Amino acid sequence: MLLKFHSRTRASIGDNLRQISALDAHTVVFEFNRPYAAFLQLIDVTNAPIMPKHLYENTDPLTNPYNVKPVGSGAFKFQEWAKGDHITLARNEKYFKTGKPYLDRIVYKVMPSSATAAIAFENGEADYFLNPTPLDIERLKKLPNVVINDKGREGFATVETVVLNLNRAPLSDVRVRRAMAYAIDKNYIVDKIAFGRGTAATSPISQALRWAHNPNVFKYERNLPLANQILDEAGFKRDGEGIRFHLKYVYAPSYAKVVEVLRDQLREVGIAVDLEQMEFSAAVDRVYIKKDFDLGFASFENGPDPDIGVKRTVVSGNIGAIPFSNGASYRNPRVDEFFELAASETDRQKRAAYYFEAQEILARDVPYLWLYEPQGAAAYKSALQGMYGWSAKSNVYFAQDAWWIDGKSSNGNSPDTFGQRRLYFFLIIGAIILIAIIAFLAKRKKRQS
Repeated sequence: MLLKFHSRTRASIGDNLRQISALDAHTVVFEFNRPYAAFLQLIDVTNAPIMPKHLYENTDPLTNPYNVKPVGSGAFKFQEWAKGDHITLARNEKYFKTGKPYLDRIVYKVMPSSATAAIAFENGEADYFLNPTPLDIERLKKLPNVVINDKGREGFATVETVVLNLNRAPLSDVRVRRAMAYAIDKNYIVDKIAFGRGTAATSPISQALRWAHNPNVFKYERNLPLANQILDEAGFKRDGEGIRFHLKYVYAPSYAKVVEVLRDQLREVGIAVDLEQMEFSAAVDRVYIKKDFDLGFASFENGPDPDIGVKRTVVSGNIGAIPFSNGASYRNPRVDEFFELAASETDRQKRAAYYFEAQEILARDVPYLWLYEPQGAAAYKSALQGMYGWSAKSNVYFAQDAWWIDGKSSNGNSPDTFGQRRLYFFLIIGAIILIAIIAFLAKRKKRQS
């Protein structure tokens, strides 16, 4: 299933894994055609989850009904999914770690926007808030009994990226892509949109992966005169309204502010960007499956190794109708070669040299516009104990160790208190109205008598 349907695993070991065999009940053997350096980083809960064979064997995993009522081996088990509202997980009494988890249940609330989620968190309707916006962080960290944690998140090594459809003109022209890179002010995006919580990106390999990141690649500092000159020389002249050409930008709502800034900055060099905002999964379908876009937006996570998170986005063997793959349809045999050499090399210094070479080529070809590397965070109530920030997967694992002080929520309320408060409020209002009506009728009857 992984080799066929999972973008990262397919790109990483799809043509290298010879076979998998189980020697006994406790031993599994992976045999490769050539060494694979990132194997232990690849096989984790995100990239290689254990699936229930009895439910998936001889089925189409893309349409299997258990995709929406999953069965796993984690600390919690699936209870219900109210689409558009919440997902509830209940304690797994058969969890293999004795005594865990401590919580009886977890409810994941679906929120229409980050702003709505922030309000719910502030009002005590949520206790754990993953990925608040930089603006939310600045406000929330001033509140009492709130913990802001940005440790461990660097393990995701995310690079916010504009996906360019190289199969379409004028983006198929490298001169146009370079001109766009010169037109974008990454530092403005970091300062104004990310509120300084991040750094400008220069390549697809995050600076968090210091051993593999090449700090000396060519950098496109904002230069509007040069961007205009390149576009003129490439034959894309402005019309009477100052427009050279239009590009269709497909994106999800969470990226709206960055996309609007990009639209305004590209407009300064005569590139008109037409915005098409849509729900996240619909945007993924348009960009990666249907390929009906000029510009797309992606938060590409490097993961712990470039072979896991970066390779999938740039090697030609991963072009296809695969979510979060090589959405740009970029092809360069030398880049393919360097990533393959790095994957098979177990000496980290030699691996780094291959990645450095690949980044030099990618900087010249500009198949994507790498914008910035965000500094992610999570917010939670201080009475939520057992939390940790040393793990990049803390948002996945936290609940197996988490517990409430005194068995109550951070503000001293039980999980159902907020619903009870609303009920009490309406009961009190109803009682007041009823008393007023009775008093009015009594007074009226007295007058009549």
